Amino acid sequence: MRHFKTISELHRSIGYPPPENPLISLVMCEKLSECSIGQSEFTTDFYMIAFKKIKSGYVLYGRTKYDHDNGSMMFMKPRQVIEINNVELEEKGFIIWIHEDFLNGYHLHSEIKKYGYFDYEANEALHLSAREEQIIWDLHSKIELEYYNNQDEYSREIIIAHIDSILKYSQRFYKRQFINRTELSGKTVSKFNDLLASYLEKGKSKEKGLPTVKSLADLFNLSPRYLSDLLKQETGKTAIELIHIFLISEAKNLLQGSENSVSETAYALGFDNPPYFSRLFKKEVGVSPNEYRKNFVN
Repeated sequence: MRHFKTISELHRSIGYPPPENPLISLVMCEKLSECSIGQSEFTTDFYMIAFKKIKSGYVLYGRTKYDHDNGSMMFMKPRQVIEINNVELEEKGFIIWIHEDFLNGYHLHSEIKKYGYFDYEANEALHLSAREEQIIWDLHSKIELEYYNNQDEYSREIIIAHIDSILKYSQRFYKRQFINRTELSGKTVSKFNDLLASYLEKGKSKEKGLPTVKSLADLFNLSPRYLSDLLKQETGKTAIELIHIFLISEAKNLLQGSENSVSETAYALGFDNPPYFSRLFKKEVGVSPNEYRKNFVN
């Protein structure tokens, strides 16, 4: 698998002219050849922000294939597996490649890591309304104007500010997408809790240990980060927080309804470390498992 350390190297490999700035590249996608990168998977040291209305071909990111849709944005992070193959667009699109070093010394260097959508799979791309598309294109135009306008000591800061705006708007648009998805598909948290209950009822906790966000996300056909953000939008709690709440609720029931020791209760729920179970229980409930049982009996 090929790894690109520089944007110039990426441009050479696909026949693009050299970038105006070696640490950031703007690519306008008008036709098939301009949005295909090789015929195999690759990795980079860059972030990628892309807007594409795909007609045919596919994008692979995080080992998940994205074939086509009405229109969407995709966000990819350094050293993640990517493939962009034979993509033909409904209309123009763009790709912004941003080397990690371009952000050095700026607040966005750390802030960009907080945007969960860089960990989403390709099939969890951001779908934009016409109004939202226009906002993104306006910001892209501002970046483009600065990029091709004899860059000086102010250019980097201005470009980074516009990139930051794209990311913030995308966060807002994803929240809108989560709300719309919830309205269309019902309460995600209800299904999430049903899957947790089934996991325990079937004895999988004893066999496989504690339920994980990944194992539950797989049942939703979602990435762990996307599922967690979807649940956060719906409940205010992340997936791991909801797992802990569910397990502690089950633990309370077991402590009240059986004479099993705290360790036996922990093992029954899938904990392989009873002290960790006790710490988690006290964190969530405010008292230790033994204190809880004593208080309940009294």
